[in-house]
Amino acid sequence: MLRRLIPLLALVGLLTACSSAPTPEEPAGPPAAAGAFPVRIDHAYGTTEIPEQPQRVVALGVTDADPVLALGITPVATATYTFYEQSGGLGPWARDLVQGEPPVVLTGDPKPEQIAALAPDLIVAVTASLQQPLYEQLSAIAPVVARPADTIDFGVPRDAQMRTVATALGQPERGEELIAQADAAFAEAVTANPAFKGRTAATVLPFDGKYGAYTAADARGRFMTDLGFALPPRIAEQDSGSFYVEVSSEQAGLLDADTLLMLAAENSERMQIEGDPILQQVPVVAEGRMIVPDTDLRGAITYNSVLSVPYALDRLVPQLATALQG
Repeated sequence: MLRRLIPLLALVGLLTACSSAPTPEEPAGPPAAAGAFPVRIDHAYGTTEIPEQPQRVVALGVTDADPVLALGITPVATATYTFYEQSGGLGPWARDLVQGEPPVVLTGDPKPEQIAALAPDLIVAVTASLQQPLYEQLSAIAPVVARPADTIDFGVPRDAQMRTVATALGQPERGEELIAQADAAFAEAVTANPAFKGRTAATVLPFDGKYGAYTAADARGRFMTDLGFALPPRIAEQDSGSFYVEVSSEQAGLLDADTLLMLAAENSERMQIEGDPILQQVPVVAEGRMIVPDTDLRGAITYNSVLSVPYALDRLVPQLATALQG
């Protein structure tokens, strides 16, 4: 059941477009800190050593381009997110940071031989669904940085992702600055909106006639807890450590909360929520406290990266404040 939600973050893959990558001689971006290399990074599949500053970075994880771009480096290739297939998985908060040749767009299942053709010297796969066999195949091409050992696929927190990528690229101090900036943006929003603290919020994806209520193990659920919101009690009771709790249409009452963030950006998803008579009777919906973000806001919340956080907060916080006023 968990895999049904994975299309929200389109899985990594291979080039189907005809974009060209930068030449190997083209600098990747700002120089690394003095003495940064070689560096060793522990992750879910062992330890990776990066001998020198990478020049050609493949951002294989579905949101890994954000921390790479935040460090002033344009990847030679990126994975793609469902709503940003034409822009290589880059949301509007990141596109202006691309320098020089745009990244090659990777779609579908990854094929090591096609990734090898990009001549990468680092593969960042922190937010990729990377299994051991593929990790080993990719490691024969270039050093691979996978998710931290204590995390789940697509569940790496924003700070851990940024810290891992910054270390791999020889800019750990800059990484800490970016983490602090994102954290400060949340802190400012919480201070400016004390009414958020202790209130309940369900962050929900409609799919296949059912609903997935995200927990704090997922970036979308974590976005709301960082704003001071708690899960609805009946959802929290069913939280088993997975990144979502499945709720049938008949159980839609479990989603009742002070506010409901319904991630229904596609027409089929909107048709589901509008045509669900049980959902429409749940107080949070019937009383107008449900928020349905547009595609870009949904994407920014989903990415929950150091780049997307300011974009998401600027747009979501006013809507939350209005919803809580009834």
